[in-house]
Amino acid sequence: MPSKSKGKRTEPGYGVLIHEQRMLRDASEEQQRQAIWNLNAEQALKYDADFEHWAHKNQLPPNGEGWRTWLMMAGRGFGKTRAGAEWIFRLANGRPNVRIALVGGTIAEARNIMVEGVSGLLTVARRFRRKLKWEPSLSRLSWPNGSEATLFSGDNADGLRGPEHDFAWADELAKWREAEAAWMNLEMSLRRGPRARALVTTTPRPMPLLERIRDGEKTVTTTGRTKDNINLDERFVDVMTATYGGTRIGAQELDGELLGDAEGALWTREMIAAARCGLPGSFDRVLVGVDPPASGGENADACGIVVVGSRAEQTFVIEDASVRGLSPEGWASRVAMAAARWNTAQVVAEANNGGNMVESVLKAADLELKVRLVHASRGKCARAEPIALKFETGKAFLAGSFPELEAELCGMIAGGDYEGPGRSPDRADAMVWAMTVLGQTRSGVPRVRRL
Repeated sequence: MPSKSKGKRTEPGYGVLIHEQRMLRDASEEQQRQAIWNLNAEQALKYDADFEHWAHKNQLPPNGEGWRTWLMMAGRGFGKTRAGAEWIFRLANGRPNVRIALVGGTIAEARNIMVEGVSGLLTVARRFRRKLKWEPSLSRLSWPNGSEATLFSGDNADGLRGPEHDFAWADELAKWREAEAAWMNLEMSLRRGPRARALVTTTPRPMPLLERIRDGEKTVTTTGRTKDNINLDERFVDVMTATYGGTRIGAQELDGELLGDAEGALWTREMIAAARCGLPGSFDRVLVGVDPPASGGENADACGIVVVGSRAEQTFVIEDASVRGLSPEGWASRVAMAAARWNTAQVVAEANNGGNMVESVLKAADLELKVRLVHASRGKCARAEPIALKFETGKAFLAGSFPELEAELCGMIAGGDYEGPGRSPDRADAMVWAMTVLGQTRSGVPRVRRL
């Protein structure tokens, strides 16, 4: 082990290493790349272990005492994971018995990237010749001084209820399926110790939550581009820049820019704000739209459950009851409960994935439900276009605030793909099905009335 004297490292050659690192830090980007390319294995390992001496300034923690959230919003390959692992390791290693939350998009991603990954905590610990106790079955990482880090999932917001933490590292928050609720619970858990703080490392996506975090009074934001990481193969950087440079994808994924409304989005923030209203006193008809998940388990898509009401020629979103991680019987019971709350038996459900099963589990949950199965012949965004037009022309409204549904709506692109949070716009699709059916007659076939 290296010896220490008066807080300074004294192992042989360390002074030379620091001098070389300072020269490298002050060199041009081309000189830096060439110098790193010429390192032998032993030299590369020494440089790599002294992260704070070669890291990009935006990979290092902010100075000062006034911040609570450090938002590192950067392009892919910038080095967000390494920066997060280095920060957490030093906090846990420097003080006994601290409690840390490690929150990934899923438990599997938290384990594979934040803990076991090539830039994760176990790798950083090995560089410092520290042996940590990793218990995958308990999702727990322990330090010899009693500090512990526990893994959580942004797909399971309720998992963050209860525990107290000194520090937190939230990775790829823009991908979390339950981002709003999970972040709220994580913030509330940061109540242990004299100065609780959180680091958010993410490639940006247009979403209100990320904007609120960025604009928070106690937030310090650092940014970075893919090409800022001098350790990346310059051929990779060149190919990515040539392919995506100058595009919206490039600005977001390579330059780490938090963009506004997506180009060609069917719904914009302005449109949604204009469509917000209070809850009407009564409805002519109420219907529950359901977009069932194709499979179960933690990594499955959500079951979109959105309640919509009609009044004259107008339709209103009145509840988002979507759920995740439940069995077919579980989400079917939530559909029945939503229908009961709004005194309706009318349900429309997409049946592309196991149509007969969808109908049977819904009717098993409540025999009074009248289930109409619909089959998708077009993509989700294409189906949504007529409904977006209703919002734009003042015929459809949001009777309240529905942050997760609204974020999905803003990610639906006309004639294109989905660019919102999560992998699929399950809530938005459930809303679209419900509003589509409410716009038809009860039989689902337009009629002409003789005058």
